[in-house]
Amino acid sequence: MAGRKNQNAELRKPEILDGYYRVLITQGLEGTSISKIAKHLEIHPSLILHYFKNKNNLRLALIELMVSKFKSQHLINFDHIADDRERFTALIDMLFSYEWSRTVDPGVHYGFYYQSYRDQEIAGLFHEMFRWLRDYLYEQFVGFNKKGIIQVEDELKAADFIVTLMEGMEFHAQFLRQTAPFEDFAETAKKSALCVLKNGCL
Repeated sequence: MAGRKNQNAELRKPEILDGYYRVLITQGLEGTSISKIAKHLEIHPSLILHYFKNKNNLRLALIELMVSKFKSQHLINFDHIADDRERFTALIDMLFSYEWSRTVDPGVHYGFYYQSYRDQEIAGLFHEMFRWLRDYLYEQFVGFNKKGIIQVEDELKAADFIVTLMEGMEFHAQFLRQTAPFEDFAETAKKSALCVLKNGCL
């Protein structure tokens, strides 16, 4: 019986979290409730509470899922590319792409980002997420630096700069881009990143 319950939880929890995520996209943090999630999934609200106990646990579980999705290397692992310069180019192209920027819906991402200023658990998860990306890029930059593909004195500072520049693209898209497509400024940001990485500016 316990095995069946665990199996049901493994199936139901991801489904509920996905429903929560979908409702957040359309309703925002302030407009999302257990009842609206249940209505979206066509289930009784008590089923959500059965698996997550309360809305805060549900929220934390979704953020943990977002972090794990963000940390998945399938989008930025280019070890299958033998040529070092081509692998570097592929990595930078992905980091400044629309596809990467939509790993998580920006409205959901920044809604939880706002809450991280007042909730230490959420802040800890965001620290984990961004530090993972920073540290991953640091390791990549150390290798590319040794091979002469980039020229930086401080690979860690370079990784900090790239992560910050990536996050800034969403700010520009939301507040400054007017009618230009996302890709226009993303290309400008990518060129700036390449200029910094290849000319010893950091």
